[in-house]
Amino acid sequence: MKTWGARQGQGQGPWAACSRVAAGVGLGIVIAACGGSGGGQANESPLQVVTLVSGLDHPWSLAFLPDRRMLVTERPGRLRLVSADGQMVSGPISGVPTVFSQGQGGLFDIALAPDFASSRVVYLSYAEPGSGADAGKNGTAVMRATLNADATALTAGEVIFRQTPKVASTGHFGGRLAFARNGDLFLTLGERLSTAEREKAQDLSQGHGKVMRMRADGSASPDNPFLGVPGTQPTVWSLGHRNPQGAAIHPDTGELWSIEHGPQGGDELNIVQAGRNYGWPRVSYGCEYGAPVGNCTPVGGASTGPGFEPPLTHWVPVSIAPSGMAFYTGSGFPEWRGNLFVGALAGKALWRITLDGHTVVDRQVLLTDLGQRLRDVRQGPDGWLYLLTDDSNGRILRLQR
Repeated sequence: MKTWGARQGQGQGPWAACSRVAAGVGLGIVIAACGGSGGGQANESPLQVVTLVSGLDHPWSLAFLPDRRMLVTERPGRLRLVSADGQMVSGPISGVPTVFSQGQGGLFDIALAPDFASSRVVYLSYAEPGSGADAGKNGTAVMRATLNADATALTAGEVIFRQTPKVASTGHFGGRLAFARNGDLFLTLGERLSTAEREKAQDLSQGHGKVMRMRADGSASPDNPFLGVPGTQPTVWSLGHRNPQGAAIHPDTGELWSIEHGPQGGDELNIVQAGRNYGWPRVSYGCEYGAPVGNCTPVGGASTGPGFEPPLTHWVPVSIAPSGMAFYTGSGFPEWRGNLFVGALAGKALWRITLDGHTVVDRQVLLTDLGQRLRDVRQGPDGWLYLLTDDSNGRILRLQR
């Protein structure tokens, strides 16, 4: 272990500048300012952003161990262990798979098995380089492994899922993992960016632009909607996605919620249901890159259509580039219980989404004054929110009172 520039207790002052955005679908107009209390009551303590760790290389995901230490992935292909107070950061944990680390590719999400306390099994998603006939190509994959007792190595690593077909692309891998209540594993898959590949998001024989659902060993869940249908991939749960990089299980309903990148505008928040088609690229709220901002025809020519699921909310005319997301259930911010938090990369902010069931009633943009690409957001066991910044001097931030 060594200390990596940890700055425990160094806050960034009171609350970062914030604003509320109209809750109507797709509206991106600021309609009210909010003050230092973060949208709660005036007598609440001001919020602080504390840097726990700096010096990480494009951290992508974070998972809390039962003892409150953290496992953190770095996109170039490293996994590290961080102490609960941020004072100690380990060297790279061995046993991580070889990753394709060009462009958006690399090591992505980490998820602990539901029985981790006894099994010590973890799951990693990553961009896997091709070989043989697939040399020069790549695709999203998932590895299952066991974290050894002193958390220095992954052992018994086994690749349980590979996106097929592999393609020669450096973008839109998806890669977010989420465990359902019954122990099934969801995996988001991007449509691999290029216009030549995007229509495959509508093809059930292709692993592009899908959400997959599998058992812990990678086999298809027995009630998957397309299981047994000729010419389909048995792990497909839903289709028509562009690049979903955030996913979380709703704490009350157990539903899978996901957020995905639009092109120029059109980022979407969805409830991802079995067998449903989310439209890409046949309908979209976003436009082709380079089109006139706010005055362009959406990809596919329309934003809605029969047989396609509409999003709960979307962002126009430009994208925030959403990343990790988390439902808040803690006690640190009681006024935020039941809210959804989403990181933004291009938007360099944290979004707080207030819900009434399946209805988005308010969207509030926070932490804009940090000027940081936020890659992931997690609720910590202490009730605070933990954020990862996406750069070569990446940080673990804690949002607290």
